[in-house]
Amino acid sequence: MAIFLDGDSKLVVQGMTGSEGMKHTTLMLAAGSTIVGGVNPRKAGSKVDFPTATLPVFGSVAEAMAETGANVSVVFVPPTGTKSAVEEAVDAGMPLVVVITEGVPTYDTAQFFQYAQNAGTTRIIGPNCPGIISPGKSNAGIIPASISGPGPIGLVSKSGTLTYQMMYELRDLGFSTGIGIGGDPIIGTTHIDALAAFQDDPETEAIVMIGEIGGDAEERAAAFIAEHVTKPVVGYVAGFTAPEGKTMGHAGAIVSGSSGTAQAKKEALEAVGVRVGKTPSETARLMREILAP
Repeated sequence: MAIFLDGDSKLVVQGMTGSEGMKHTTLMLAAGSTIVGGVNPRKAGSKVDFPTATLPVFGSVAEAMAETGANVSVVFVPPTGTKSAVEEAVDAGMPLVVVITEGVPTYDTAQFFQYAQNAGTTRIIGPNCPGIISPGKSNAGIIPASISGPGPIGLVSKSGTLTYQMMYELRDLGFSTGIGIGGDPIIGTTHIDALAAFQDDPETEAIVMIGEIGGDAEERAAAFIAEHVTKPVVGYVAGFTAPEGKTMGHAGAIVSGSSGTAQAKKEALEAVGVRVGKTPSETARLMREILAP
């Protein structure tokens, strides 16, 4: 099993004909994803050759869905066009929209997220995220497919790089789904959303949750775990060595007083039974202990 993305997922790539879209469409196809086309109004009706497929370009998301049955969109549109691209996908009723784009204005994200909430039909992952991978089934985004295989671990992470490291560290055990939710102040899918889905997935046996300093997302996730998650959870919080008040690379990572610090988050998680590593490697070791036969 997997969450949000599986072997039946049919992907369309908004921005497929751009340089990033072309590169990562090639990699997603190589990973076994079923990609049924791209969207670019200026190139509608054309076809693009990839090493393993020739894909059509549609004029709109609605047209792509009607022609192919696509149920996932991966967005590689530049920041200035991301809001209109996401809202177009929402208008078409796309069930899952994975927004890879970095540098999307927070106001734009707030607007298209609320737009999706009002429509009630679309889940957004991102923006500024590496996407989602269900190894052996499908890959929607930029997570390298070669770093891990299928297995019993669910992973949710704010950080793209730490997503890759954790999947590599635990590659021999494998993952049901790895999801990078992004580090912007406003994101479409949260730690809590992923935790709930992993809790309901019968083949996910344990969960790794990676957070970072700033905000209160991890504290809220801890409260959710206490009430709703019975599966073992291990955690890692990036930023233990960050100086107080330092703004980190992610727009959401701002420390203020004791609120939002790595130590405060670690304590909140440990208070509800989550084992928290001080390094990614220690976190991986904790997961190994949980899954040891």
